[in-house]
Amino acid sequence: MKIKKQYKPVKCADGFSMSVQASRRNYNSPRDDLGPYTEVEVGFPSSYDYHLHQYAEDPDKPTETVYGYVPADTVIMCIDSHGGMVEGELPPLVKTDFESVV
Repeated sequence: MKIKKQYKPVKCADGFSMSVQASRRNYNSPRDDLGPYTEVEVGFPSSYDYHLHQYAEDPDKPTETVYGYVPADTVIMCIDSHGGMVEGELPPLVKTDFESVV
């Protein structure tokens, strides 16, 4: 059995961080281990984020919850709003018309 890849946490220029994962066992689409993904699972951000809040499993605990099926564009907007990614990894995302500084 193949072990799924664990992506390193994303860290942004302003210090914001979050886990962004995708595999056949996460809340993402497509639900496979290859991607590219149109939606991914975000987990345990270091602080509340406006772009993510509507996807929270437990909105009352924004830094202690998982965010399922977050659109790839939303993840990129979140990263961009925090000054861009300076460390970490993203699963392969479906490229759209949205431009990013990632």
